[in-house]
Amino acid sequence: MAFAFAFLLSPLLVVAGGALLLMLAEAFTSKRGRGDHGDRASGLALGTTVVFAAGFAFSLGVWLGDIEAVAGADALAPWIVIDRFTIFFDGILCLGGAITSLIAGGYLPEHKLDRGEFYSLLLLSTVGAMMLAAAGDLLTVLLGLETMSIGAYAMTAFRHTSKRSAEGALKYFLLGSFASALLLYGFALLYGATGHTDLAGIGEVVKVGGTHSPMIVVALVLVLVGLAFKISAVPFHMWTPDAYEGAPTPATTYMASVVKAGGFAMLLRVLFTCFGDKASMSWSAGWPPMLAWIAVITMTVANLIAGQQESVKRMLAYSSIAHAGYLLIGVVGAMHSMPQASATVLFYLLTYMVSTAGAFGSLVLCGSRGMEAVSYEDLAGIGRRHPPAALAFSLFLISLAGIPPTAGFFGKWFVFRAAIDSGFYALTIIAFMNSVVAAYYYLRVLVFMYMREPAAGMTTSVPMRSGYVTAALLLSAILVLLLGIAPSQSLDMAIKAASIFGSS
Repeated sequence: MAFAFAFLLSPLLVVAGGALLLMLAEAFTSKRGRGDHGDRASGLALGTTVVFAAGFAFSLGVWLGDIEAVAGADALAPWIVIDRFTIFFDGILCLGGAITSLIAGGYLPEHKLDRGEFYSLLLLSTVGAMMLAAAGDLLTVLLGLETMSIGAYAMTAFRHTSKRSAEGALKYFLLGSFASALLLYGFALLYGATGHTDLAGIGEVVKVGGTHSPMIVVALVLVLVGLAFKISAVPFHMWTPDAYEGAPTPATTYMASVVKAGGFAMLLRVLFTCFGDKASMSWSAGWPPMLAWIAVITMTVANLIAGQQESVKRMLAYSSIAHAGYLLIGVVGAMHSMPQASATVLFYLLTYMVSTAGAFGSLVLCGSRGMEAVSYEDLAGIGRRHPPAALAFSLFLISLAGIPPTAGFFGKWFVFRAAIDSGFYALTIIAFMNSVVAAYYYLRVLVFMYMREPAAGMTTSVPMRSGYVTAALLLSAILVLLLGIAPSQSLDMAIKAASIFGSS
């Protein structure tokens, strides 16, 4: 029984144990014993990638086993819930972490930021995200959220000599603390109204008439505001562009992929467990109309602002905000088809993660220290100067735009189809129009890379060479094409993961 229980927890244990081992390796390995600092940091990058790969492998192994029949699977319930939803997110979080660590292995030494604590922060923050996916109690939700967020704050400020990095980290920290406080107030009201901290217990009380309680209504609003901040939805997105632009690009990659996935895992777990009854999910008195309006505003505002950016990094930041809006459409659609619609959100998160991580990795490869690719002008002519980097960037941007045969196409297709099946035709039309607007600023990058030349006298970015970043892009590209050509198996896994919420 103990062995079986440890196997179910193995993805979380592997990542947490790997973080502690890498901290020890960083603390006790001398510079003289491991060669120069660049080699030492590269070894830590490889070790971090191996830990994440092991976490992914264990997640796959647990998934293939019969989770529901394992004795003692509920030993940590309700604090930690081990089910297919948890294991699915463990897998994609480890995948995003592995891609990020590979990108960091090339970026940090190139830009003289090769300090080993970055990888420990990366692993420990991922432990927090995995706790969010597995949380079955309000206390575990807060513990996982703060573990994930503190690591993200530190990685944002990792370029400590940069004022822009410090400014972005400070905004992220202050607004994040404010959102966490609102979430905590909402949780406190839920406890006061229901007498429970476990999500299932709260859901049972809400189901038998809790939606008529003013205290629970106020708690729901506070929880929604806190959750909206964590997924960077408008109007709670103000921190995102500055944090994404100021942070080192590997940290930006991590926030755009792993942190966002952890935020949505928390949102799905809390909403569908605590407020998954018919009254709470009704259009007249529940949370779906609030999320629908947030989705519309998020998509529209983010896409309109993204099209006006001259910094590619800020454009990708607003793109990340817009994708949160698309994802919320699937959450809203769950009011009529719970497992199917929520499954499309899980599949979309997977496709978005590999696409956006690949896009940031390509941006890293397009520039070197002192000659980084930041603006559209910096990318002018890169298709001729560095064809592989330009080709990779093009593939990931096409996927983010939702153009077949890439993963992004099916991610949007399944979410939009779920919204149509649920009767949200206007919402789907607005989302489709926003996708057309988004295609403009994605394709604009391609125009600069292949159809523009650098302006006379302008200093051009110099592409870097890194085996780590190349490996990250190859992995991302394979997944983008594989999920675009054969999405059915991954979608089936997402459906099984979402089936734990039952039907509304």
